This record gives sequence, C-alpha cells and structure tokens, in this order.
Amino acid sequence: MSRAVYCKGRRGSAGFTIIEVLVALAVVAASLAAIGSLIATTVRGTRSLEQHLALVETARAIETGMPKREQLTVGNLSGEISGHRWRIDVLPFSVGGIGATEESPWVPRTIVIRVQSPTGAVLQLNTVRLQRRTGA
Repeated sequence: MSRAVYCKGRRGSAGFTIIEVLVALAVVAASLAAIGSLIATTVRGTRSLEQHLALVETARAIETGMPKREQLTVGNLSGEISGHRWRIDVLPFSVGGIGATEESPWVPRTIVIRVQSPTGAVLQLNTVRLQRRTGA
C-alpha cells in the first residue's frame, strides 16, 4: 500500500505544464531570432567588404595601366573593366593659388581616378604625379 501512495504523490508533479513549455518555446524563438539577425548583419558586412575590395582592385589595375609620365597629358581617359566603369582625370596641380614654379624641372599633375561598380558604389583616388617639364 505504501507503494501505491508513493506513485500517486509523484504522479501530480511528473512532466511539464503548458506554461513551462510555452516559456521554453519563447526563449528558443528569441534566441533563434537573435542568431538570425546576427547572421544577416554578417552577410551584409561581408558583401560590403567584397564590393569595396573589387573597387580597390579595379582602381589598382587602372593605376597600373596608366600612361607613362612622358605620355601623360592634361585631359581624361575612361573605360570599363569587368563591369566597373572608370575615369582618369589629369589636371594641372594647384593648391591655394600655388602652382608649379618655372625653375623646377618637374610639373606636378593632379590625378583623379574614379571607379564605379555595377551596383553604383564609387571609389575615388586622388594623387599627384610629377612630370618632367618639356624643354628641361
């Protein structure tokens, strides 16, 4: 008889209530939502980095293929590489009204390289290149 009483007392506390199951499911759902949000953010960041890297590599390829100093003229060049549109602007160098001096054998030129990806992202590199003065 004592055994039957023991089982009867335990029977009421065995298992989970519906409230406990719902709370556990809510915790699991919140955890999965947080993990999903983290994964989505990581994927967006990775895509952004890949796009920026493609722009930088295209700009490097364009810079490497630029005309030599002697062949560089004021004006612009443009084209397309792997779906990336690019443009090189060669301008006279001038900062605050200070230009090239006549006694120098070198003439500075402002070089602006602009690359646009197929998605519309733009990378612009500004640099200065020295060019030997003609007749010097």
